[in-house]
Amino acid sequence: MNKITQVFHRLNGEGKKAFIPYLTGGDPTGELSFRFMELLAKKGADIIELGIPFSDPMADGPVIQRAMNRALKGGTNLKEVLSLVEHFKSCHEVPVILMGYLNSIYAYGVEAFGIDAKNAGVDGVLMVDMPPEEAQDFCEILSRHRMAGIFLATPVSDDKRIRIIKKFAKGFLYFVSVTGVTGEREILSPSLCEKISSIRRRVKLPVALGFGISGPAIIREFFPYLDGFVVGSALIRRWEASSFNVHDSELNAFLTDLVKACHGL
Repeated sequence: MNKITQVFHRLNGEGKKAFIPYLTGGDPTGELSFRFMELLAKKGADIIELGIPFSDPMADGPVIQRAMNRALKGGTNLKEVLSLVEHFKSCHEVPVILMGYLNSIYAYGVEAFGIDAKNAGVDGVLMVDMPPEEAQDFCEILSRHRMAGIFLATPVSDDKRIRIIKKFAKGFLYFVSVTGVTGEREILSPSLCEKISSIRRRVKLPVALGFGISGPAIIREFFPYLDGFVVGSALIRRWEASSFNVHDSELNAFLTDLVKACHGL
């Protein structure tokens, strides 16, 4: 059983939801992002989503774009991100998912990526611009190396797209709360509950909500309908505001509140 699946299984038995924080690898340096990952693990992250820096992150809003630019300016590439994962996994059990764009993988070499990612300790991979219709070869490589292929579904994903996603998706389904780019929203549409319920009836995987989660209030609102919550821009904005200080009181308090909300406390 993949470690991601194990996490969701354990949390479900405890009546909790997965807290899945996102950070960009190398933002602003490899050492500082490693310290941030350690803080996330210490505070109670159930799974960590680690972004691969990319020059044209089409699905990301301004906060994550700035994080990508800082990482690229510091010279972080996919090889450095894999080294970061290996360093982290040498002392932590928290599953790590890589999130990024296909060009990074193609430039590295798909087969080489599969081998090196597994050796580094990567547990799952989400390629934002990977159409599920074209995912078979890539997912076979991931499966060969015991990594989960994570896929995005949106409120407008039709039955055909969901059927294809079901064929390849492992670990969990990442449900995008809004059409558009990442970024905080104070309010999410109440109609999401119906759409999430529809997805859950069709896909026998845990479902995590991402894009637009601004804080604990949204997590509590949608808690009964989901298995996990991905928090990116709201967290990165506080990381940025802290001047990348893992001891910052506001950053730590926000993390505590997110974990409590996800764990039903």
